[in-house]
Amino acid sequence: MSTLPITLAFTHYLTEERHFSPYTARCYGADLRQLVEYLTDELGVDPDEAREQNAMNAREGANHADADGSITGVICKGDPDTIRNFLAHLGDQQYSPATMARKIATLRSFYKWADRRGLVDGNPMTLIRTPRQNKRLPKAITIEQVERLLSAPDDSDVLGRRDRAMLETLYSTGIRVSELVALDAQDLDASGEALHVRGKGRKERLVPLGSHALGAVRRYIDMLSHDPRFAEAWRAASGGQGRCALFLNKHGSRLSSRSVRRKLDKYLRQVGLDPTISPHTLRHSFATHLLENGADLRSVQELLGHQSLSTTQVYTHLSAQHTRDAYNQAHPRAEAG
Repeated sequence: MSTLPITLAFTHYLTEERHFSPYTARCYGADLRQLVEYLTDELGVDPDEAREQNAMNAREGANHADADGSITGVICKGDPDTIRNFLAHLGDQQYSPATMARKIATLRSFYKWADRRGLVDGNPMTLIRTPRQNKRLPKAITIEQVERLLSAPDDSDVLGRRDRAMLETLYSTGIRVSELVALDAQDLDASGEALHVRGKGRKERLVPLGSHALGAVRRYIDMLSHDPRFAEAWRAASGGQGRCALFLNKHGSRLSSRSVRRKLDKYLRQVGLDPTISPHTLRHSFATHLLENGADLRSVQELLGHQSLSTTQVYTHLSAQHTRDAYNQAHPRAEAG
């Protein structure tokens, strides 16, 4: 089934007004198309005729709400019972609890959006309860494992120095990999030992950069600025004549999130660490190690760029376990002999 005008309108709203990432917006769009496929089948609507009617309505400038018989009309006919049946249908597909939660979040966002625009007669999701999920504790690695990983890249060449600077930055700041690759050269405040980070919802924050990470970034920039492959673009950006990504690929353009993951996988194999460790694991480890060493929850929340303190509180479970383990090892009457 081709992409639908109403799906495009909704995903455009998510990216432009709600500032969702393109990846998240695509996932929501896919969830919405899954609902359309279910409804066209349940309501006995011919998908080809629905697409043709929808295209005609769009050409004639018809309002989405007037597109009866079109796919837009189909998706806007969802009522609580139909939505419950759709969710039961999804339940039969053996999706994980996290995926089901996202699909429900998609429906909540869509019908709230559609209701505000007069596309539906009431929001059916107000009568749908979201099932409770078991909270998964984030994964963190030990400081010793972090040290092994950070020492893996060979900094004798510019790309190796880049990789070490990237890994040091991820652990030193706890930023998301999407925030890492979005960094420009101008976002580095070397004198203030900090980074200007653009996070979710296009919110900006200033995060401190530790001495080890700052040193690694400086060594990378020093070699980069003298490398013929990158020097011209870097000098132009440094001179205020344009913006240049802080972390460049071998072609001199911005590194992608996928490339960061591939580089991490390479170094995990090299030092014999768990291959399931991800860039986000370094973010979890950053938060966990801060809390284990006495940082307060509010400060960690600000550093991570979390909007809600409850999102950050999940890390307290990890630091509490660390405290319990330390107690069990140190107190003579903590455990039975």
